[in-house]
Formats: sequence, C-alpha cells, structure tokens
Amino acid sequence: MTSTVLSEWATGVTLDDVPPAVRHATARHLLDSVGTAVAAQRLGHGRAAWTVADGLGGPPEARPLTGNRALSAPAAALATGVLVHALDFDDTHAGALVHATAVTLPAAFAVGQQTHATGAEVLTAATLGLETACRLGAVSPHGFHARGIHATAAVGPFAAAVVAGRLGKFDSETLVHALGIAGSSSSGLLEFLDTDADTKALHPGTASFNGILATRLAAAGATGPGSVLEGRRGIYAALTDRPVDLTVLTDGFGTRWEALGIGIKPYPSCQLMHVTLDAVSAAVAGHDVHVDDIRDIEVLVHPDSTPFVCGPNTGVASPRSTYDGKFDLPWSVAALLRDGAVDVSTYTDASIARADVLTTARTVRVVERPTDGPAAAAPGHATITLADGRVLVGDVGGSRGSAAFPLDDAALREKFLGNCGHDARADELADRVLGLADEHDLSAVLDLAAAIAPAP
Repeated sequence: MTSTVLSEWATGVTLDDVPPAVRHATARHLLDSVGTAVAAQRLGHGRAAWTVADGLGGPPEARPLTGNRALSAPAAALATGVLVHALDFDDTHAGALVHATAVTLPAAFAVGQQTHATGAEVLTAATLGLETACRLGAVSPHGFHARGIHATAAVGPFAAAVVAGRLGKFDSETLVHALGIAGSSSSGLLEFLDTDADTKALHPGTASFNGILATRLAAAGATGPGSVLEGRRGIYAALTDRPVDLTVLTDGFGTRWEALGIGIKPYPSCQLMHVTLDAVSAAVAGHDVHVDDIRDIEVLVHPDSTPFVCGPNTGVASPRSTYDGKFDLPWSVAALLRDGAVDVSTYTDASIARADVLTTARTVRVVERPTDGPAAAAPGHATITLADGRVLVGDVGGSRGSAAFPLDDAALREKFLGNCGHDARADELADRVLGLADEHDLSAVLDLAAAIAPAP
C-alpha cells in the first residue's frame, strides 16, 4: 500500500537526514506563513474561525498563532490555518497547485505545543508535512481542480496527519490508519468561484483540524483503509479528473525534496494570475504610460488557469467581494496599472468598487495559450496598445517568486516585515522562525506574533 511507504518514510526520517538547504527552505516557508497570518490578524480577517475555535475551547494544549489563550490543539490549528490562508498570500507549489505550508504549519505549531516539542522537532515535522502535501498534489497535476476540488483541502488532512503523527511519535502502522481516516475528510469545493463567498480561506484550517483529529482517532484504536490513496474508491479515483501517477509520491524519498520547489507569493491573489501581472509590469517598464490612454490589453493565459481567474464576471463587473477580486485577472491587471502595485491594500471594500479600475479592466482580452507543464509554472505574455499607436510587449518565463524565479532571503524578509506592519519586533520574530531548529520550544515565536498582532 502506498500509504504504508509514506508512513514508514515519515516515521523514520531524522533532521540529520534533511539537507541544510531543505531545512532552510522549510524555515523560509514557515516564516512566510507566520507573516501572512500576522497580516490577516492585523487586517481583521479570519474572525469567524477565531470565534468558532475559541468556542470549541478544550484542554489548554496550544495557542493559535497570534493568540494568547490556549485551546485544544485541533481548535488552535483551525484558527491558525484560516489566518495563514485568509489573504491568499501564502506559498504555492506549482506542480501540485497546493498551499503546502497553510496545512502544515497549523498542525506543526499546535501539536508541537501539545507535545512540548523542540524547535528542531517542529521543523522536522513541518518538512515532512510540506513533502507530503506537495507530493500528493503532484500525483495528479491539476486533477483535483479539474474535478472542482481545492487540492489544498484534498491533500491537507494527510499532510496534517503526518505532522501530528510525527510529533506524537506514532509508529508507521498507526500512522497508516491515521492517513486512512484523514482521507475521508478530503474535500474542499471550488464552488466559491461562482459566488462572493470566501470558503476557500477556511479549507486549510478545516484540513489541519481534520488531520489532527484523524491521528487522535487512530491513536484511540480507530482504523482507516491502507488503500486510501490508490484504492478504487480512494481519493484519486473519487476526487481527481486527470491522469494519476502514484510513483511521484514515493520515488526519491530522501533525495528529491519538494520544499525546494514551493514558490513564495509577491502578490496577495491567486497564483494563476501572477505570471500575467509580471508580464504586464514588464510591458510598461521604462515607458511613459498614462492608463487612460490604453486601448487594448491582450494577455495569453494557460487554459487551466482561465476557469479560476477569468470567469464570466471578470472584466465585466466589479468583483463581488474582496476575495472575489483575488480571482479576477482583468480587474487585478487594471489595479496594477492604475496603482503601480498589487498588495494587501488592493483588495479592500473601497478598492474593488473603483470605477476607474473597472474601466481599465474592460480593456483586457484573455487569449488562451496552452504550454507544456502545469498552469502555475506557465510563461506570461502581455501586449498593450496605446492611443498614440505604440504597442508595448511584456514576456516573462514564469512568475516572480516561483521556484524558477525565487524571492531571495532579503526579499522574503521585506515581505514579512511589511506583513507585520514594520513592527519593531518583527525582525526578532523573523530571526527566531528562521532559527527554529535552535529554539527550545515555540514560546518565543508565539509570544512575538501575539504581541505584533494580538487576537481580538
């Protein structure tokens, strides 16, 4: 059974088995997601999940990120997971099209507190969680999305179960049962794309909650199917609509590390539009362009991306909500041209109602262009025609922040400091997350995050 191979690997790896570059990559992704959670808390997002998590209470096992009151570990993971993903500013693995840290960090931090784990133990578990999430998604690239399922929510319970099982010192047999149980909570509908709902933001929180719950059920004696992955009613048979290659999950354990392939977002919007934003920026760079003089904007977009960022409402009417705006490519292109940037201030109630941005969005024409490889790793192209006859062209080989064009440590820290509102304590928090392997426990990280963005 494939889950047995995964479990045996996950229970046997030590931190010494993880190359230094991979440890650093994991720490970078933890830092980025701590920052997105802090930003979400500062800006008032994720309140519903916090209310529910606080109401669940439970034994005081773990504080949510930015929280001061200890809850049960599953409740803490719920609140943290929603915060990490609330702004859609957290990392993405292009091949798997999953937000890997959003389902890994919540379990690692919550169960890490519950089990009194050291920073090194939390970092090891997080590395395994990232590997699990990315490999499970890459088994069927875009397969979950093609069926209308959010891949992060589908693989998230498994990743969280691996993290929790590792920190709980499970043997491989018990972890197999935990994975089998976790599979029954894999879901996450993409129906929000046709509405003004923000249910996608909830998926990492519920996935982390369910993954931890699965480990507790397995530890209590509940059993799960070992064939949860490859079985004729397993997650790929039930939830994907593209070819499946399970060798992608198991081949190269210990030699191929997917944490090195996770991209860090420079824009707080759907990853599938990032390369277009970069192409538009490249087109206007160095030119004197007055936005009102733009007559036409043609962008080439991968066919797998258009259903998610070029829906029937895009370019026709204003976004239906701030979250809807994050999946509106024409509107986001227009905001970039109007404001010179796309950042957390772009997607506010006041901003999405701007008539000038909608006017420019209506000049955007989307042309589908198939390319080799996954949509999130596709190249970008933009052609902008101006009233004076000039034609500006922008071509980029991939999106900034992706594995092919990564943000360096300085750029990552700048993003983190911005998410922390440039609080005086943010540099110390960054240093502690990046140096997590040397921390006695998570206390200092949690204290600093709570001080910068205290929970309501």
